[in-house]
Amino acid sequence: MNEHVEVANLRAMCIEVAEGDGERADRSDILVVGRDIEFSTSDLESYATANWDPVVYDAMVVAAAVEYCDRSLRRSSRFWARQFAIKVPVHEPNRWKAPGVLNSLCDALRFLTGDIWSFEFVTRMQSVSKPRQGYLEIPSQTRATLAFSDGMDSRAVAGIVKAEYGHALVRVRLGSKRSDKPKKGEPFAAIPYKLKKKVQNAEPSARNRGFRFALISGLASYICKAKEIIIPESGQGALGPVLIPVAHAYPDYRNHPAFLKRMERFIVALLGHEVRYSFPRLWHTKGQTLKAYLDLTDSQDEWAATRSCWKSARWSTVGGEFRQCGVCAACMLRRLSVYAAGQSEPKGTYLAENLSAARLADSVPASFDKVNKAFTQYAIAGVLHMDHLADLATNDGQPVLRRNATDLAEVLGRTASETEANITQMILQHSVEWRAFVASLGGRSFVQNWVRGDR
Repeated sequence: MNEHVEVANLRAMCIEVAEGDGERADRSDILVVGRDIEFSTSDLESYATANWDPVVYDAMVVAAAVEYCDRSLRRSSRFWARQFAIKVPVHEPNRWKAPGVLNSLCDALRFLTGDIWSFEFVTRMQSVSKPRQGYLEIPSQTRATLAFSDGMDSRAVAGIVKAEYGHALVRVRLGSKRSDKPKKGEPFAAIPYKLKKKVQNAEPSARNRGFRFALISGLASYICKAKEIIIPESGQGALGPVLIPVAHAYPDYRNHPAFLKRMERFIVALLGHEVRYSFPRLWHTKGQTLKAYLDLTDSQDEWAATRSCWKSARWSTVGGEFRQCGVCAACMLRRLSVYAAGQSEPKGTYLAENLSAARLADSVPASFDKVNKAFTQYAIAGVLHMDHLADLATNDGQPVLRRNATDLAEVLGRTASETEANITQMILQHSVEWRAFVASLGGRSFVQNWVRGDR
C-alpha cells in the first residue's frame, strides 16, 4: 500500500473496507460498509444539499476505518507507535491518491495519534445513491460552523459566538443529542455513521476522536461554504493535555491548534475548500467561558444539562441512573469551572458527589461498588492533572510555557512574546481557580490530601 513504512517491533494492522457482504466478510481484517460501518439515513440526509458530493460519503468511510484501527490494536508496553495500512474503495480514487491529499492525510493522523498510517484507494464497484434531499435550514451567508457536542464549552461558546454571528453560525452536532435534540430540517443533526463491528480488548487512548470531529466539521463547512470552523474548547482543554502529558504517553493533540492546522491542509487538498479552525476561548479558562455565557443568557440552568465525563454508563451508573463520575480530569475541570463561575449543580450529578469526604470511597453512594484500584488511579490522575497544570504558573513552569508558546505562535501566526503572555495569563487564572476550589473542599478532603502528596 502507498506510503507504508516498515518499522521493526511495532504492532501492525492491515484492514480492507468492503462494499457489501461477500465470502471474506467474516474475516477480522474486513470492514463491511452497511454492516460494520452503519449509516443513518436521516442523519446522512442532514448533510445532503443540492450540491451533494460523494467525496463527503467517502471521507466518512475513511474516518470509520481509522476509528476501527485505532480502537482495535492495543499499544505495546514498549512502544507507543503502531502501524496501520487501510484499503478503501472510493468514488474518485485519483483524487484521494493525489500526493497533496495522501500526504496531508497521513501527516495529520501521524501527528494526532503518534502512529504510522498508509492508505490504498481503489475504485468503488457501485456508486452510493445520493441521500434524499430535504429542506435544510442552512443560511445563504453562513460565516462559520461550530463543532457542537454535549459538553459545557460547546453550549457556552455557541451562545457567546451566536451573539456576534447570529444566523451566520451553523452548529455541527458531534455528540449523542442527549441534551440538545435538533429540529426537523436542521442541518448536520449528528455524525451520520456508527462503527458497529465489535472490538475486543479495545485500546483506550482513542486519539481518533480528534480526527473524526475535525473531519466532520470540515465536511460541514464545505457543504455550507463556511470559511471558519469554531473550536469551542477553552484553554485548559485545548492546551492542557499537551502541557501536562500523561506519563510516557504521546501528547494528546485532539483539540490543539497544531493538529487542526494540519487538518486545514488536508481539507483544502481533498475538497479544494479553504477553511480556518479558530479558537475564540483559547486564552480563557473554562470557568471564564461559563461566566461569559451566563452574562449573556437568561437560561441560567441550560448548561447544567451538558456532560463532560469521559466514563460510559457501564462504569458510572448507580440505581439505574447514569451519572458523571465526578473525578476524571474532565469532571474535575468542569467542577472547578462551575465553582469559579459562582454556580452549583443539582444533587445526583456525580458519582463522587462529596469531594470534601476524607476518602474517595466515602464520596460515592453506598450502593456503588466500583471504587476499585482502577477507579482510584483514574481519580488520582484527574486531580493531579489539574494540580500539575496549576503548578506551571510558578517560575519552574515558565520554560514549559515558553517552549509551547514558541510552537503555538508559528501555528497561530502570532509573535512568540504575545503567545507566551497569553498562555501564561491563562495558566495563572487556572491556578487561581484551582487553588480556590481545592480550599473550598476543606482540610480533610481526599482531594486536599492527594494534592499534598498523601494517598
